[in-house]
Amino acid sequence: MMDQRWRPTVNEREFIEQALQSDLRVDGRRPFDFRPFDFRKLTISFGREDGSAEVLLGETCVMGYVTAQLVPPYKDRPNEGTLAIFTEFSPMADPAFEPGRPGEAAIELGRVIDRGLRESRAVDMESLCVVAGKHVWAVRVDLHILDNGGNLIDAANIAALAALSTFRRPECTVGGDDGQQVTVHDPEVMDPLPLTIHHLPIAVTFAYFGDGNIMVIDPTYKEEAVMGGRMTATVNSNGDVCAIQKAGGEGVMSSVIMQCLRIASVKAADITSKIKTKVDKYTTDKALQKVKRTPAIVAKEVNVPDVAMKESMHSAMENQTSKAPNDDQQISEDSPEPVLIESNPEVKSVSNSGSAGESDEVKESRSPESLVDAVKPKHKRKKKQHGKS
Repeated sequence: MMDQRWRPTVNEREFIEQALQSDLRVDGRRPFDFRPFDFRKLTISFGREDGSAEVLLGETCVMGYVTAQLVPPYKDRPNEGTLAIFTEFSPMADPAFEPGRPGEAAIELGRVIDRGLRESRAVDMESLCVVAGKHVWAVRVDLHILDNGGNLIDAANIAALAALSTFRRPECTVGGDDGQQVTVHDPEVMDPLPLTIHHLPIAVTFAYFGDGNIMVIDPTYKEEAVMGGRMTATVNSNGDVCAIQKAGGEGVMSSVIMQCLRIASVKAADITSKIKTKVDKYTTDKALQKVKRTPAIVAKEVNVPDVAMKESMHSAMENQTSKAPNDDQQISEDSPEPVLIESNPEVKSVSNSGSAGESDEVKESRSPESLVDAVKPKHKRKKKQHGKS
C-alpha cells in the first residue's frame, strides 16, 4: 500500500541501504534511535472529554477515542466485559488509503493492537461486569489515522493506551425487586470510574533490510517502502513479552529477535513513563477544575442588610417614643383589664385605682416572699397575702 503513494527509484533504494550499512539513516538517526530529534519527538495531548487522546510520532498523527455501553456478555464468559479495537484510514492521511471498507493494512493494525491488549490482560475485564450473565460494559476504542508518516502501529498503540488511561465509565447501581435492574447515573450525580489497567503493553516496531542482518527501530515511510520485512514486539515496562507479530518478508535469526526484544524492553519503559506523566498531569488539571472557590466579598455583602435593618428598627422605636403621652400611665376604662403605656422604666405595675404611689405595694402583693411560695398555686398565694393584710 505504501508503494502506491511513493515508489523509490533504484538510486534512492541503494542510497538508503548503503546508508544503513554505515549505521546512518536518511533522517540523521542511528539504527536504534527512537525519535530523538525535535521534528521526530513523541507528543501526547488530550481532549476536553475523558477518553480522548492525540499522539504525534514524528510526522505520524493518530487520534484515539474510547466509548462504553452496557451489553449482554458472551455465553462462555458471563462475568467479563469486552474490549474492541476499530481503525479508520482516511484518504486525508495518505492518498493510498481508500474510503469505505477497511483494507489489509487497517485490519492488520487493529489486530496487532488488539492482541497486545487482550492477550496480555492489560485491562481487567472482570471489573467491567455489572450483573453476571446479563449486563457488562463493552469498551470500544476508535483509532483515526490523521497523517501517515510511517510506523502507524506504534503511534496507534500509544494513542489507544493514552485514551484508555483517561477514560471514565459512568457509575451504575443494581436494584429493583429482583435485584437485576441497572441504573446508570449521570456524571454530575456520581463521579465516573476509571478503568482498571494492570500494565501498559507498548508496541515497538523493527524493520529489516537486506538478508535480515540490518535492522532499525521506528521506520519512516521511506524506509517502509524499502524494507524487506517487519516485526512488532509488544513489551511492558517490566520486560514481559506480551505479543510478537512478524509481517512476512525476509527471515530473521533467533539471535536478532532476542536482541530486538532487549531493545524493545528499554524503549517500552521510556514510553511508559511518558504516558504516565501526561496522564497524571491531565488528571490533576481535571481535579483542579472541579474545585469551587468562594470569593471573600460575600461576607461583607451579608452584613450590609443587618446594619440597615438595625438602623430602621432604631428609627421606628424613636418615632414611637416621641408619639407617646407625657403622663406616666394611661388606663382605658372600656377594657376590663388595665392597659398600660409605660414611659418611666421604674414603674413595673399599676393597680386599677390608677395612683402611682400604690405601685410598690401591688408589686409586693404579687411577688412571692420565698421559693416555697413561688411553687404554690397562684390562688393560695393571694389568700395568704390577703390574710397578712
